[in-house]
Amino acid sequence: MLRRVLLAASASPKLRQLIVTAPQTRAIVDSYVAGESADDAVRVTRMLRASGLLVTLDYLGEDTTDEAQAAAVVDEYVELLGKLSADGLTQGGAAEVSVKPTAVGLHLSQGLAAENIARICTAARDAGTTVTLDAEHYDAIEPTIRIVASLRDAHPDLGCVIQAALRRSEADCRSLAGYGSRVRLCKGAYSNEESVAFVAKRDVDLSYARCQKVLMNGSGYPMMATHDPRLIEITGSLAMLAARGPDSFEYQMLYGIRPGEQRRLANTGARMRIYVPYGGDWYGYLVRRLAERPANLAFFLRSLGSRS
Repeated sequence: MLRRVLLAASASPKLRQLIVTAPQTRAIVDSYVAGESADDAVRVTRMLRASGLLVTLDYLGEDTTDEAQAAAVVDEYVELLGKLSADGLTQGGAAEVSVKPTAVGLHLSQGLAAENIARICTAARDAGTTVTLDAEHYDAIEPTIRIVASLRDAHPDLGCVIQAALRRSEADCRSLAGYGSRVRLCKGAYSNEESVAFVAKRDVDLSYARCQKVLMNGSGYPMMATHDPRLIEITGSLAMLAARGPDSFEYQMLYGIRPGEQRRLANTGARMRIYVPYGGDWYGYLVRRLAERPANLAFFLRSLGSRS
């Protein structure tokens, strides 16, 4: 219930204003967001790479409704990829980018979003790295999968995200688990109707495990995005059963969450990638992170209550 309330609150302009203007907010934001500029993103990427961690960078923003704004987001990604490449951070896909289709025009037209994503994919290829299309609300799922299919010939390493919370996801995993595909599996941080999504945590976890098995037994490149110790353990067991080498799949976690476990996995020789957001439009992302971890919410509310 708390999670649903928080996710609904992410759309409240009044609550957004309260949180964005609270002086104590910055310290919490800095725990989960690299900063506001591409230079901040490069700085954090450099730090994580020095610790043996892989990185995927997300320029925060979604639901773009203007072509010029969508083009500006594309330009930001192209600039970021150039900076990462110049710093030698993209070799072998060590640092890649995650892109929300709605941020590059999906709500305007699928064709425009596909063109903009293709531009980012070309810049990523020139930089020696890859692109993953990020998870979003339910109505963006089908057009996102169609975009991946339409760009697959030109950009075969274009990845996408599947949310285990959605009832359709096991079938999507089966269709996407083919040779060369890159699929990130996460639980899902968006609020959806019960008709299309599992609501109970246990049902989401069971769906994740089913999807996990499909991807790990497939011939693609699975990216297991979870902080759940049981699901992390299952990933390792499935890798052994499927005779997967450590370079044939990866773990993914969010920047600022379980950093000790991130380092532990990397130290075992596993590929461990950190999802690092940056940019000024951090509000929706922050609220979804608070919804996932009640301890963070309690700390945040105490901070708001103590402001002078």
